[in-house]
Amino acid sequence: MRFLILFLASLTAAAQQRVVSTSPAITETLFALGAGDRVVGVSDYCHFPPEAQKKTRIGSYLRPNVETILRLRPDLVIMERLPGNALEQLRGSGVKVAPVTYGDVAANLHTIEEIAALTNRVEAGRVLLARIAGELKQVEALAKESQRRSVLFIVGRTPARLDGMVAVGKGSYLNELIAMAGGRNILADSAVAYPKVSLEGVVRLRPDVIIDMGDMADTVGVTGEQRRSVVALWKSRRDIPSRVHAVASDIFVVPGPRMAEAAREFFRLIQDEHKK
Repeated sequence: MRFLILFLASLTAAAQQRVVSTSPAITETLFALGAGDRVVGVSDYCHFPPEAQKKTRIGSYLRPNVETILRLRPDLVIMERLPGNALEQLRGSGVKVAPVTYGDVAANLHTIEEIAALTNRVEAGRVLLARIAGELKQVEALAKESQRRSVLFIVGRTPARLDGMVAVGKGSYLNELIAMAGGRNILADSAVAYPKVSLEGVVRLRPDVIIDMGDMADTVGVTGEQRRSVVALWKSRRDIPSRVHAVASDIFVVPGPRMAEAAREFFRLIQDEHKK
């Protein structure tokens, strides 16, 4: 009986050849699992891998366009559990919708496993999860041999100004990646995942390393001059002696298969402080 159930499930999944993704993390997972050829629609913010940019755009992450999705005749729509009625509208149209959730590292890995099951790529999912877990352990092993540094990671702020800053806090998976990479997040005790932080707070907390992508939330087409201007903005403050890194990459904001790549980059940025 168990074999029959698995066989029927395999046939059902195999028939789902037209898949729509509504977020970058879902899209990256589908391609990493080898199911990219099934993807017919992605969100406006899906940049990776390059093949994803050739797919039909179905709207933003927060506001997927239901009409566009339905025109693609999908067998399966994978979307995050977000405010709005897109999920109910799609289900009301008879489309199979699979809502997934992202959160801490464990939750993100579980979601990869879920997407693997939904697309009948269970074995590919096992391989992918083992690779990510192994790479994260490698970063942790390297970090144990290095000095821990206090870190502030800014994900949003007023353009060209050091105010309106939003940073990584306790509840974010990025907080975990920073710790794996040998960093000590100065906002690790915050009550929310992405707390606001004032300039006065930064001066008081004196992080060893500031990683700032606040001016570059749109990671496409960021120039070296833009990065240098961010560093110069911080260096204008003599009361903040931190080493500053301006970054612009989806690996820092997409909780998908490239989490280990983000951890490796965190390690490089954090340890760059004491190389110089």
